[in-house]
Amino acid sequence: MQLNKVIIAPDSFKGSLSAKQAADIIADEVHKAIPDCEIVKIPIADGGEGSVDTILSAIGGELFAERVQSPDDREIKAMYGISDKGAAIIEMAQSSGITKQKGLHPMTSSTFGFGQLILDALERSARQFILCIGGSATTDGGCGMAAALGAEFFDERGSSFVPCGGTLSKIAEIGMSRFDERVALSKFTVMCDVGNPLFGTTGAAYVFSPQKGANPEQAELLDKGLRNLGALFSRHFGRDYANAAGAGAAGGLGAGCMAFLGAELMSGIDTILHLCGFEEHIRDADLIITGEGKLDAQSFDGKVLTGILSKSDGIPVWSVCGENECDEQMLSKYNVTAIEMSKDVSSEECMSNPERYLRNAAKRALSGCDTSNH
Repeated sequence: MQLNKVIIAPDSFKGSLSAKQAADIIADEVHKAIPDCEIVKIPIADGGEGSVDTILSAIGGELFAERVQSPDDREIKAMYGISDKGAAIIEMAQSSGITKQKGLHPMTSSTFGFGQLILDALERSARQFILCIGGSATTDGGCGMAAALGAEFFDERGSSFVPCGGTLSKIAEIGMSRFDERVALSKFTVMCDVGNPLFGTTGAAYVFSPQKGANPEQAELLDKGLRNLGALFSRHFGRDYANAAGAGAAGGLGAGCMAFLGAELMSGIDTILHLCGFEEHIRDADLIITGEGKLDAQSFDGKVLTGILSKSDGIPVWSVCGENECDEQMLSKYNVTAIEMSKDVSSEECMSNPERYLRNAAKRALSGCDTSNH
């Protein structure tokens, strides 16, 4: 393969390398192998961890830090960004993510901290918002977020409380009289790559809460609470948000963002690729190199690789991965070449020295390329 222009667009290698670090390492190896090759680095995220950094690197902006409530009710520092054009980019994993708590708390974890970040951005005059909702610890339907913005929740006795997943069934009424008026003057776009409804067998509780520590009995209780919340949304806001595609994302935060913020849910990877000008960059490219920690069937279902393939227009795609669980038939179907970092070593060894093994994988792949023109 003769390479004149290479696009390097990896996702993060969770737990080991950020998307930017991975892109820098791969680009360095391409430059060493083909010094005159044009290299375009586009670190990618799909709405989860690393999305704020990725978007700001694409469009420019500034990071801000705020002290917020963690999912398990501690004070933590969370970062978010405001672009050069004034749009707030807020990653819920920063405030209410599964890595922001000590242990797993499927019944009590809250999105209150996420709402605090939105409130801080409103104070800084942001009125355009890109919300990235991957990596959540929560199943509260966004009620914590809404409470931080002034929404009130009442039980049958009229007592107010801030709901969590385990108490969603106790909500009898929603009060919006104290809700921050600036929300209605703002536009919210949610980056979301799952189509699950709010409740039911394919909903937030049964599908996602086990990953957050819920046992079968707890998942059933969480689903019951989300059913109650869905009915309250229909009654209070006059729309059925529960069955909208993506309503069940991030423990029902998708539905909560639609109901409380009037948000529009969009594909995370498509939003990122558009912001990065991906289609313009790849027009005359010879190769696209992407990457992620694990290449598996989910990689072809709404993730970073899916978005890249949808726009690659026949350009060869390499995926450098920590582990490859896809067989040759699947890779051939999508015309993807997998380059496994952990070849001949354990995944634990690979993660202990990710830069070394990423470099080795890139060198191995590039060794067969035609460098005669360079």
